[in-house]
Amino acid sequence: MGKQMTEMLKGTLEGIVLAILAGQPAYGYDITARLREQGFTDIAEGTVYALLVRIEQRGYVDVEKVPSEKGPPRKVYSLNAQGGEVLDEFWKSWSFLAGRIEQLHDRNDHTHYEREK
Repeated sequence: MGKQMTEMLKGTLEGIVLAILAGQPAYGYDITARLREQGFTDIAEGTVYALLVRIEQRGYVDVEKVPSEKGPPRKVYSLNAQGGEVLDEFWKSWSFLAGRIEQLHDRNDHTHYEREK
């Protein structure tokens, strides 16, 4: 991913993770794997875990400790009602921004940029 994509992702990763959890509960490594399956290959596991700590502290998820075959229990995160409200707001904001960006793109799509000679 380029620097511009990384910067854009910083602002949307919380909403993306909440959307993943809306589908089904998951633990940190599983969320990272799902992100990578979606093409977000450069996301570090540490980034996901730090985000999970933040959304847990904000009260957007419920956490259940589930026994693991290897090592300590895993924390499984599931979206709760407050997180669902935050996700709904994320989708509204995303739709608004995506619509405006698409309008700008369409308006400029027919414009050719030429350097002064």
